[in-house]
Amino acid sequence: MGKLVALVLLGVGLSLVGERFLEFRERSNASREVESIEPENCHLIEEIENGSEDIDILPSGLAFISSGLKYPGLPNFAPNEPGKIFLIDLNEQKPRVQALEISGGFDKELFNPHGISIFIDKDHTVYLYVVNHPHMKSTVEIFKFEEQQRSLVYLKTVKHELLKSPREVKVVATGFSSANGITISADQKYVYVADVTAKNIHVMEKHDNWDLTQLKVIHLGTLVDNLSVDPATGDILAGCHPNLMKLLLYNPDDPPGSEVLRIQNIMSEKPRVSTVYANNGSVLQGTSVASMYHGKILIGTVFHKTLYCGL
Repeated sequence: MGKLVALVLLGVGLSLVGERFLEFRERSNASREVESIEPENCHLIEEIENGSEDIDILPSGLAFISSGLKYPGLPNFAPNEPGKIFLIDLNEQKPRVQALEISGGFDKELFNPHGISIFIDKDHTVYLYVVNHPHMKSTVEIFKFEEQQRSLVYLKTVKHELLKSPREVKVVATGFSSANGITISADQKYVYVADVTAKNIHVMEKHDNWDLTQLKVIHLGTLVDNLSVDPATGDILAGCHPNLMKLLLYNPDDPPGSEVLRIQNIMSEKPRVSTVYANNGSVLQGTSVASMYHGKILIGTVFHKTLYCGL
């Protein structure tokens, strides 16, 4: 009888593991392939070879790119090189890339940059908030951008086990499977949140006290990473992973593809979703973000290269 019970329990356990595995395969789009959709006037940024996980662009057209992310389970082609912040001026006909020097006593050897956000104060001073993973921990580094010198000045490191506000933290929204990229509409009224494994975008109304009310969910069928807003149109651009399994189990002979979606009229009853760029990994692998400036688009990746297109 004991053996029978053990066999039944083993069968139930294997069944649950099998169900979880099948669920993971489904959620990760493990069998999905993409057909290439590539604008004619695209070229790779040769100077960036080790990722461009996040991109943020100033109203003036200066684009900041975080590069060199090292994270468990993700590929890395330069494990011994510290991360960098690159700058590109999208007003130039042939934009050149430069790695920004960092002063102020910052330990550049431990720089492992992830997400990046820009803040402009009332005096038009530009600050960069960069998620960093020194020794695989999580901090937020605050830098001041010196435009004349094209350099960064290190100001402060924010450390906390949950990176909470020193004054107050509260839950403003729930119901996500794995919330990731987040951005806000140009009029500051709506917040957009990418839910990676749920393959959707949550649209939320922002109240004066920063509480959020969910208005709708846009289902996309692909794993959504970072989001950005086209300042000219208000369209949402989403860097997406068409097949997460290929990203996590990297095989150079069958690399992960890339996908960029545009969501137009997101507040309407029927938002229009279209593919701006798609590639099976032959050109660009593991897209994480896409940002637009005056009809030009920069497409970044978790660990691979960066693509520049004029649409």
